[in-house]
Amino acid sequence: MSLVGSYVALSKPLVAAIPVFLLAWLRFGIGALAMLHWLPRPSNERPLQAGTRRLLFLESFLGNFLFSICMLFGVSMTSAVSAGVIMASIPAVVAVMSWAFLRERVAPRVWAAVACAVGGIALLAFGKPPGETGDTAWLGNVLVFGAVLCEAAYAVIGKKLTGALGPRRISAIVNLWGLLLVTPFGLWQATSFDFSALTAPTWLLLLFYSLAASVWSVWLWMTGLRHLPAALGGVFTVMLPVSAALVGVLVLGEPFGGLQAAAFALALAGVLLATLPSGSADGR
Repeated sequence: MSLVGSYVALSKPLVAAIPVFLLAWLRFGIGALAMLHWLPRPSNERPLQAGTRRLLFLESFLGNFLFSICMLFGVSMTSAVSAGVIMASIPAVVAVMSWAFLRERVAPRVWAAVACAVGGIALLAFGKPPGETGDTAWLGNVLVFGAVLCEAAYAVIGKKLTGALGPRRISAIVNLWGLLLVTPFGLWQATSFDFSALTAPTWLLLLFYSLAASVWSVWLWMTGLRHLPAALGGVFTVMLPVSAALVGVLVLGEPFGGLQAAAFALALAGVLLATLPSGSADGR
């Protein structure tokens, strides 16, 4: 989650230099090269069943393809700090989806967490935080929330997949599906793009973004989900808004005003309400 928050924030300078679909295509392509050796089926895994194949496609379509498009277009229109505040609603959305689709128990305080998340997002919607200019910030915030829905679905589907496949193979297959889905759009933008205009630091940032988004964070998340309920795994999403805000302020030089501070406080309160152990035997 620290990696996700970092690359969400650092994707802002990338989308300023590279068109969104081309950036997503390069990300999945670099990830595919890095994970080629993870694709073959290990001897201790059963062949893929039809249901598992459908889940793998949905995992990639929602959590890779749509998430990347919503997130990249969103951060190009809003600030990294605001994106982090909105993405702090992930644990509340994951908990609700876990209740709806996995029949995991959701405590009453999770609904209070949902209210906090809505309150934080509302603060951003009804005011114009410093660092957000123009008339597109609201659309950027909506797109980032769309990415939240995709990420929550990714967590819930991922929990079901970890019962059938290992984390490495899940990471490799969903990334490959993402590459196939975005390839037509990426090739279309690549034909008119001047790659020679990209500087060495931009290429290095692209490499970090690709490996963090496609390889490291996915493998770490899927490995963790093998040992935790999907809703409980959300406790660690507290690091997403924290790292996104830190990178936005310290690296990208974004201002951090009173409105954003209030929204950030509500967002973190929602994360804590949704994820802190309640003292029950199973920690939920």
